[in-house]
Amino acid sequence: MFSTSHEPVGYPCPFCRLMQGILDERNLPSDIVAVTEGAYARIAPKWWPGNAGAVLVIPRVHVENIYDLSPETGRAVWELTQHVAIGMRSSYDCEGTSIRQHNEPAGNQDVWHLHVHVFPRYTDDRLYQRQDEARWAEPSDREPFALRLREALGLPFTFH
Repeated sequence: MFSTSHEPVGYPCPFCRLMQGILDERNLPSDIVAVTEGAYARIAPKWWPGNAGAVLVIPRVHVENIYDLSPETGRAVWELTQHVAIGMRSSYDCEGTSIRQHNEPAGNQDVWHLHVHVFPRYTDDRLYQRQDEARWAEPSDREPFALRLREALGLPFTFH
């Protein structure tokens, strides 16, 4: 058996911290657009040029990667991912969506808590050719996307 864990001992998981109310400028309650029993969605703090307002869908239980994902948690994440993609398509005036998920350093995972990226897509946006141009979005830039998507989803957006 091979090890698939790369999470350091004592890792301060930013996604778990957000659920616990431990905040910083990259993890704010105003970023959250939907919460279900098994997953939550939030506006991503890191954006690629031409794809502003991307979303992360995250399981509410701490699981590092897809190898450790239970079927129940996987269903919760996938169902919310579908809702987000539909809501994004209807409220962002985008032409499509892309979804991706990374595992382990060689797979480009950089947060040790599973998450699914949902990107708004536009003709010729070159999302996959512009990975090195990503930037941290300010909370004030993220907020209008959160408001628009939250309204389109019509789901609860606070943790119980």
